[in-house]
This record gives sequence, structure tokens and C-alpha cells, in this order.
Amino acid sequence: MTNLSMNMLCVLDEIPVGVCLVTRERKIIHINRALEALTGFSRTESKGLACSHVLRFSKCLETCPIAKMDEKEKFVQDGDIVNQDHKKIPVRVSFAPLRNSRGKVYGFMETVVDLRQTSSSDPAGITPFSFGRIVGRSEQMERIFQFLPAIAQSDAPVLITGQTGTGKDLLADAVHLASPRAKNPFVTFRCGGLPDYLVESELFGVVKGAFPGAENKPGKFRLAQNGTLYLSEVGELPDALQLKLLNYLDEKTIYPLGSGKSLLADVRVIAASSRNLEQMTNEGRFRKELYFRLNAVSIHLPPLKERSEDLRLLMDYFLRARALLLDKPVTGFTEECLRTLDEYSYPGNILELRHIVEYSVSLCQGEKIGLKDLPSYLTESIPDQIAKPGAVSQAPGNESSHEGVDWSTVERKMIVDALLKAKGRRFKAAQLLGWGRSTLWRKMKLYGITSSEETQADIRK
Repeated sequence: MTNLSMNMLCVLDEIPVGVCLVTRERKIIHINRALEALTGFSRTESKGLACSHVLRFSKCLETCPIAKMDEKEKFVQDGDIVNQDHKKIPVRVSFAPLRNSRGKVYGFMETVVDLRQTSSSDPAGITPFSFGRIVGRSEQMERIFQFLPAIAQSDAPVLITGQTGTGKDLLADAVHLASPRAKNPFVTFRCGGLPDYLVESELFGVVKGAFPGAENKPGKFRLAQNGTLYLSEVGELPDALQLKLLNYLDEKTIYPLGSGKSLLADVRVIAASSRNLEQMTNEGRFRKELYFRLNAVSIHLPPLKERSEDLRLLMDYFLRARALLLDKPVTGFTEECLRTLDEYSYPGNILELRHIVEYSVSLCQGEKIGLKDLPSYLTESIPDQIAKPGAVSQAPGNESSHEGVDWSTVERKMIVDALLKAKGRRFKAAQLLGWGRSTLWRKMKLYGITSSEETQADIRK
């Protein structure tokens, strides 16, 4: 750090691409604000770590790119990084040596350019019935596609509503990428699951000493400067922070935790919720003024069961993407398999459909996916789960057992099924599900799936 002036580090924060400064041993000295937004790591968290642990650059899995430089002045590679939200982002990374006044190399500078605006990371390609990576040709989706470009060009706050798994995160990302802010950061924040003071510090920043152990931290608003801040599950925000968010929308200023000094922030806010915010407002659990402010521009994503025209399109889209990724000659579904998928109710919506198709492509050994390739919960108790064509309709109040099942129940079932198919091997199970190992481990911990014995017991219930 002695070779780097504080003025230089401040200048790096004004650069709209990610910058990482590392020692000769590839330990991080400093990352700029743009890279904090891209990776989800703060500069405090990343300092001293190996750059491969923070960037998680796909080329690092082969060999360290810096080791290939051979004292060249510059070296460029394209690949993917995985951020703290477990999202894969296509990037172009440039590596250059840092030299002192005598010409001796004392470190390296890595610049990271987000390629999402210039190239599609979608291996299946974009269909004619799409906006960004949102796919559909139903009447509801066509209406949404018609007004999305105008919403993207506006700078007004947006509220996206819909059940879990309907694609709210993808839609927020698509709106950002079609907006004038597309070249600037898109920062995501999940509003639930943290103590109030941590939510406040994560969102608005914190000054050193604000609470025991607190260090200076910029917060999501400052990381999203000139870009977009996406607030997932905004209905989980505590009342006091709802007021702070409302104040920002009115005044465009934020107050870091522990500071009485306001800071200007030029950020577009996109919020999303799977809860009924209007009902929460009427019950006094969500601020009415904030709801009206967010709801001025709103988009509702319908559940998959109300988009029957999109089902086959989405199935083909996910199949093509997964088959290309795995380099498998899978081209479609058997008729029996299609009937089963058509008649299922999808409580987990598009997210569940995607997992089903990816899982089935991974298992399939031929050109067409059959019943044997589907997750077992779709086929083991078909009479109880699905009303077959020609079957006697059930009495009111005795609908299919899956109508009231939530996505967490279905996802747990899919994990159990994948572990059984993989004979307890977590790496193989993660491949079947289309997840990374860390994602599988995190979800197993969430659902209390701890061993193959418990898995066997669970599946027999």
C-alpha cells in the first residue's frame, strides 16, 4: 500500500469498471466501489484474501492468469465470475503489472468489465417471445413486454409483485439492462433474515464505531451509485427502515448508520415482493406512503398455472439451454412425459419448472426425456397429485394435493430425490439439480437434510 497514494485509491472509485489491486502473491490490497457492487464483497472483507477467492473467476480454476503473463505489459481473458448472490456473470478481465520508480513489479492491477450489456450469457439464445431473459407468449406476458421498454427508460421506482419463482429477479435485471443506467452497477439486496441494525448498515452504510465492531462500510446505496438497487422482498423491511427508504425516494439522500451527515445518492430503486403489500398496508404492517410511492409503476408476474400458453415454450427453452451446456443430444420429451408435465400445477412456478427440466436433461441417456428421467415426486403418486385426463373430477375442497404445497416443500423433495439418484454423492446431486456444491450444501442445511439415512427415511414417509 506504500506505493499507492490515497488520491489514487479515491480516483479508482470513480471508474465505472471493477478494479482490483493485488500483491505479487496475489493477495488483495484494494478493490474499488464498482468491484464491490459486482462481487458483493466489501473492500474490508476482501483485503488480504487471495483474488481468486473474491473474484471466483472461471479461468482461475485452470491456472492463475497472472502466472501466464511472463512479464507482459497486459493480459486479457474472458470468462465468468460468481458473485455472493451465487449468480454467474460474464466478464472480461485485464491483468497488468504495477511497477515502482525503478521498474520493479510490486503487484498487479486487475480490471473487470461486466459483459452482460454487450453479450448474452444465455446459452439457449433469446427467443422472439422475450424481453431480456424473460420468456413468454401468453397474453399476460405480451402485455408486460409492451410496456417494459418505457418503464426501463423511466427513472421512477418500480414495484414487481408475484409468487415465489415467477421471475421477479430476472425481470428486475432485464429492466436495468434496458435502461440508460445499464453500464452502471446493478446491486441486489435481500431484505429479510438479518437483524434490523445489520439491514440498516448493509443498505445505508455504517461509520466506524456505530456499534461494537463496526467499521466504515459504504452500503448498497453507495455501491449502486448511478445504477440500480434491487430490493428483493421489500415487505420484510422493518418499519424504521421503511421510513428511511421513503425519505430516500423523496430526498435522494441517505444517512449512514452512526452518522448525522447526509449523502447524495443517484440510484434507481426496483423493489419486489411475493407478499400482498396492499393487504399489509391495510393491516398497518407496511407504510402506506411507501407503498403508494413504489406502486406508482408496478408489474405483476402471474403464476405459471395462469400462463398455460407459455409452458411448452419454457420447457423447450430450458431444455435447449441445459442440453447445450452439458453437450447432450437431448431434443425433446416423450408424449407421456409431456402429458405429466402439462397436468402438473407447479407450486414453485417457473423456478420449479426450470429445476425439473435441468434435472431431467442431466439424467436423460437418450434423445427424449421420459417419465423415468423426471423427479420421482412427479410420478410416484400420480393419482394423488395430478388429475389425469378423463378422471372423475374431485369434489370442491378436495383438490390435488399439490395445489396447496409451497415451493420450499417441493424444493426439499427435489433435493431428496437428487441425493437418492446420486446415491448420497453431493457433487453428483448438485450436477443433477444444476447447482453449485455450495448452493446444495446451503439448501440442505436450510431444510435440515443432513445424511443419506435421513433422506431415505424422508422419502418413505
